[in-house]
Amino acid sequence: MQLSNAPAVSRRRRGNPDSQGLLGLLSVCATLLQLCTGCPSECICNSLEVNCSGRSLVSVPALTSVPEGTRIINLTNNRLASLPVSAFANLSALETLDLSNNYLDNLPSRLFRELGNLSDLSLRNNSLTVLDRELFRGMTQLRRLDLSLNGLAAVPLGLLDELQGLTWLSLAGNRLHALERATFEPLTNLQHLELGINPWECDCNLRDFKHWMEWLIYRGGYVDAVECTLPKDLRGRDIRSVPVEMFNYCLQLEDENGGGNAKGRSPPCVRATVVPSEGAAVRTEAELPDCVKQRYRPVSVRRAIGTVVIAGVVCGIVCIMMVAAAAYGCIYASLMAKYQRELKKRQPLMGDTEADADPEEKQISSVA
Repeated sequence: MQLSNAPAVSRRRRGNPDSQGLLGLLSVCATLLQLCTGCPSECICNSLEVNCSGRSLVSVPALTSVPEGTRIINLTNNRLASLPVSAFANLSALETLDLSNNYLDNLPSRLFRELGNLSDLSLRNNSLTVLDRELFRGMTQLRRLDLSLNGLAAVPLGLLDELQGLTWLSLAGNRLHALERATFEPLTNLQHLELGINPWECDCNLRDFKHWMEWLIYRGGYVDAVECTLPKDLRGRDIRSVPVEMFNYCLQLEDENGGGNAKGRSPPCVRATVVPSEGAAVRTEAELPDCVKQRYRPVSVRRAIGTVVIAGVVCGIVCIMMVAAAAYGCIYASLMAKYQRELKKRQPLMGDTEADADPEEKQISSVA
């Protein structure tokens, strides 16, 4: 009996490694199944990315059950013309979303509402003509936004209010002819702005935005060329090189229209700024908002500061020369007065010598 039991024990011991290997294989298969369970059939998925580019998709595949660790979704080079509101629901961990090179012409206002961690959004080369002002609401982590090569004719006020962390923005290749300064003032961290290939009209409607661009450049930011198409005498010129004196007529138009601008728009300040009404107490310059104080900045802040420094140095030199001339005049006048006093003291002595010499001269003349 003991001999018969020994082989059985040895067989059980030899079977343990096989069972452990089988369990390991099953665990690997389970992991792979977990990763691939939520991957749409039209896409290629891994632990971080869902790639659906170049699939000729006309609708967004189901993305609600993609792997939880997904950070990137690529939907470029498809035929997407519209997106449902729930297209990106339950994707709060998403960081990069690329929708470029499609046919999107309208986006729901709540499309990106659940993408609170998104840092990079590309809508390049679509057919967008209008953007809802609530489209980017809640996207406080967004750092890069590409809206180039669309058909945008305006950027609505309030669209960028919650994008204070944005550092890179492209609006190149649209139909923009003017922009509101107040739309871009919330972008306090913006460092790169692309505005080329737009039909800019360099008139009063673009004056305040020109001042904001100059302030962005002064802070170390980058803005590409903004070439004018109208008026004819400025066609082809970069508005940044147009002197501020070219916009002096805008002030005259505002005065003629009762202090408002040429088209009755509100002053280029943040919406929270209260514009004083008629009859209100006039505030000093220190009490005015920064946007008002910077409204009529020179064409170049650096040039203005340099001009002030040079003017101060010249005025200082002139003042020193005037003080030196005054001191020299005072010294010269005091010396001349002293000389005149000494001269007056000598005149009586000279008269006495002449009187004393007269009798002698008379005696000499008589003897002769």
